[in-house]
Amino acid sequence: MPRSLSGVDMRKRQQPHIEGPPQAPGHPRPNNCCMCWCGCCKCLWNEDRMERSERACTKMDSIEATEEQQPTLDEVVAWARSFELVMRSSEGREIFREFLRSEYSEENLLFWLACEELKKETDPNAIDEKARIIYEDYVSILSPKEVSLDSRVREGINLSLTEPSNVMYEEAQLQIYTLMHRDSYPRFLNSSVYRDLLDHKRSSCLDT
Repeated sequence: MPRSLSGVDMRKRQQPHIEGPPQAPGHPRPNNCCMCWCGCCKCLWNEDRMERSERACTKMDSIEATEEQQPTLDEVVAWARSFELVMRSSEGREIFREFLRSEYSEENLLFWLACEELKKETDPNAIDEKARIIYEDYVSILSPKEVSLDSRVREGINLSLTEPSNVMYEEAQLQIYTLMHRDSYPRFLNSSVYRDLLDHKRSSCLDT
């Protein structure tokens, strides 16, 4: 019986390897902001490279990307008042993700973000593909990144797999959001990740 493919293997097969053209002597490669030749990221460099050559620090679509923009002191202070503000801020999510990584629970945020992307999708084929990948990456009991869902929610997801929709993970997403809010968020506020950032911002304001 052929070996079943994991979500990672299936995506690797669907993404052909693209190599750049050979480098001619004396002609350095172009300074692509993504360090690739395929232009796969949606960055401002590709849209208007000549005018924005000094601003190649834009956000990529991938949830693996980091941002160079730094949060202000007011924003960092506000994160302590509201978990929603953390999740609405791209910088807040990145700092929170760093904390979750230290607790080996980063998959909760990654699942939540993947569900957000799925809800924006309107193309049926893309919905089917993304819904399947989310299941294999975060819901399947065979996945090392499986998130903690109760049996009722899990059963509902299994039933939805026959006709995937862009909101099929909505209840599961809320369950994981609530878990992060009640369990991880209080520890995040007391963590060195957040406290060090807050102290750094306060020191920077005093210096100026």
